Amino acid sequence: MLNQHLQQAIAELEEFIVQNINAREARKGLAVKLVYQGYLYEEIKKILGVSLGSITGWKQVYEENGVDGLRLNYKGRKSYLSNEQREEVLSWLQTKDYWEIGELEYKLAFEYDVVYETKKSYYDLFKAAGISWKKNTKVNPKADPDAVDAKKKRLKHCWKTTGAKLKQVN
Repeated sequence: MLNQHLQQAIAELEEFIVQNINAREARKGLAVKLVYQGYLYEEIKKILGVSLGSITGWKQVYEENGVDGLRLNYKGRKSYLSNEQREEVLSWLQTKDYWEIGELEYKLAFEYDVVYETKKSYYDLFKAAGISWKKNTKVNPKADPDAVDAKKKRLKHCWKTTGAKLKQVN
């Protein structure tokens, strides 16, 4: 049964490749066909000059949508937020003085009924708003207040010493 399904997929891909005038679409079909024929991803990467991620993605799209998923005009999955909603969220993010991922998660969940599976999607929104995810909280959660105070004291001492030396030189 599996063998028959595999043979049907290979035949469908072969027809897609032969009838296709677009080289990029044909290359996608060929990559998936080679996977089904038992080639290793590394071999396909070398033969076609494509990334391993592309091969994986094309195979997944083919399995979900057939050869239509390999066409260039295929749009893929729709975003959870509409373009208008996304722009509203980005504008909102840009009005804030500091950002917390929990606050963004809450806003999306309760105002737009959107919950992303991974944090990466939230970080992508921060990035689109021009905000580095590395500075999205008001306070560094790992900061040690005593170490910060000690460093400030050392720096003040250095500044005073350097300032006194500069006055002597002038």
